[in-house]
Amino acid sequence: MDKIDRSIINTLQEGFPICDSPYQQVALTLNITEDDLLHRLECLLETGILSRFGPLFHAEQMGGALSLAAVKVPEEDFDSIAEKINSLPEVAHNYARNHSLNMWFVLATETLEQQQASIQTIENLTGLTVYNMPKIKEYFVGLKLEA
Repeated sequence: MDKIDRSIINTLQEGFPICDSPYQQVALTLNITEDDLLHRLECLLETGILSRFGPLFHAEQMGGALSLAAVKVPEEDFDSIAEKINSLPEVAHNYARNHSLNMWFVLATETLEQQQASIQTIENLTGLTVYNMPKIKEYFVGLKLEA
């Protein structure tokens, strides 16, 4: 990761412009071309430096429900279970953890009822118990890379 990549990550954490050409606007602030910005974002995602690039919605502020959930997955089934869980559109993030509950994921749904239905779907798909940990308070930790 070079200085430009770090600047891209820092800049995009501050917000994404809502306009006709948002990538062009971001590129201008970084003194690079829009094509270069798009190529670099693609590379950051492909190499895993960025795991995701997209909007982050506050589901509960829109009347929805957001929750952290976890399952205990046998190591030999980890990839297949992750694929099943990640296939649901309600799953926003999925993380491997060094813990007895070794797979953690975020559920974002329009209602609490949909959240419960999603949990039931995951349990039916995987045969595993889902431990639901609804969000009580949100914290934001910004990551700023030295440019």
